[in-house]
Amino acid sequence: MSDNLILQISGVSKSFGPIHALKSVDFDLRKGEIHALAGENGAGKSTLMNIIDGILQPDSGEILLDGTAVKITSPTRAQQLGIGFVHQEIALCPDISVAENIFMSATNVSKSLFMDFKALHKKAADVLGQLCDIDPAVKVRDLSISSQQLVEIAKALTLDCRVLILDEPTAALTEKEAQILFGIMRKLADRGISIIYISHRMVEIFDNCDRVTVFRDGQNITTRNVAEIGPGDVVNAMVGRVLGTLYPEKQAEGDRSDDVLLKVKNLSDGSRFHDVSFQLERGCILGIAGLIGSGRSEIVKGICRLEGAVTGEVWLNGQQLATQDYQQSIDAGVVYLSEDRKGDGVFLDMPITVNISALKVEQVASKLGVINRDKEEGQATALAKKLNLKYGRLSDPVSSLSGGNQQKVAIAKMLSVNPKLIFLDEPTRGVDVGAKVEIHKILRDLAQSGVGIVVISSELPELIGLCDRVMVVREGRISGEVSGADITEENVMRLASVTDAAIA
Repeated sequence: MSDNLILQISGVSKSFGPIHALKSVDFDLRKGEIHALAGENGAGKSTLMNIIDGILQPDSGEILLDGTAVKITSPTRAQQLGIGFVHQEIALCPDISVAENIFMSATNVSKSLFMDFKALHKKAADVLGQLCDIDPAVKVRDLSISSQQLVEIAKALTLDCRVLILDEPTAALTEKEAQILFGIMRKLADRGISIIYISHRMVEIFDNCDRVTVFRDGQNITTRNVAEIGPGDVVNAMVGRVLGTLYPEKQAEGDRSDDVLLKVKNLSDGSRFHDVSFQLERGCILGIAGLIGSGRSEIVKGICRLEGAVTGEVWLNGQQLATQDYQQSIDAGVVYLSEDRKGDGVFLDMPITVNISALKVEQVASKLGVINRDKEEGQATALAKKLNLKYGRLSDPVSSLSGGNQQKVAIAKMLSVNPKLIFLDEPTRGVDVGAKVEIHKILRDLAQSGVGIVVISSELPELIGLCDRVMVVREGRISGEVSGADITEENVMRLASVTDAAIA
């Protein structure tokens, strides 16, 4: 084995019942390199990383660290060997402070009877200072998703690791936060720390990584130097076919309707957003852009009556809505798909059927209020077919599905109530390229069928490629709107980040 290799995976296989998650996989990691791992959800990436981290044990194969065969029996053993793992799904303790979360491992092995909180907060502040400005004393539950992700990364940086695994670390980060992370990754690599970087975003792979390995169907399809391969080659290797455009054809200018489906007038909550007015025409996909913290999600939650009281008017199909809570919004045909799939989008441990019917269970209940399982399964079967859901059995838990298919279940839950208007917050976060294509087509088909579609996204390419119009939110107000050829990254970022004086 080359002296330059720190980690070598040889012939590793792993099955879950009849499903072969990994099939005699080989993979290697050089000292001081950033090695991208790409592949569709369900390709085997997470399974291999969980084996490297000791969460799972392989059925066969060998792991070598610095040329020596090792058996990684647990995440604790992985840390002892110098392996750190930042998972895509946030796994912090919400009811304790940021500092306590960051140094939880050190605290667990400490023999001290008392906690020196002052020293702990100072150490946490030093680590966080590399990434962001977060108060180490604040409880994790009071942080935004993006801030929680930064705490996860800070926690990994405190480990004395030689191998660092980052699984979709920028999924919840702003562009500025992501760029800071990329700078830290390069500094770590320069110090000889090796990084496995899992991402669905081609631009991140090609801007920051040295090599890229593509997994498909539990197998290593190719490993290449980034300088020797293009994004299209990686995508085609991921899906096993030449993939067409990521986005369906937009609404033709001549087909645009004057029929206003949604009209919002002077919507305010008194603190997070103010005097918000906009409208959505039938057949149009409206995008909402803005930096994290701008108030874009809060505006949508206000329309749906998910958080607190609001003032202003909301009109749907020419009728003013007088909804007071989310259940009334659902009854009116207005639904919201959360950005937090794990926390609010689906019930991971419950069956697919139950998830799909959860928004309005009375639709599949008898007159006595008892769930009719045949009716529930019929509803799930029809929506699964419509969304091309890939599953084993409808009675399987949603956790058994890939990320893309979990998101389809969340969308199916929205569609189960025959909505007139759907707000989708980060609809393709953590979803692979192939599933993104399918979800984008689903949204366009829904818009063409007359359902109102409003998309909030941190991915500017998604807003540019998918939406007919993009509304930009800054500091709780609408700072402007772009459409057609004017939907560019430069125009959106200008509206999202500059001052009113600069715009004028």
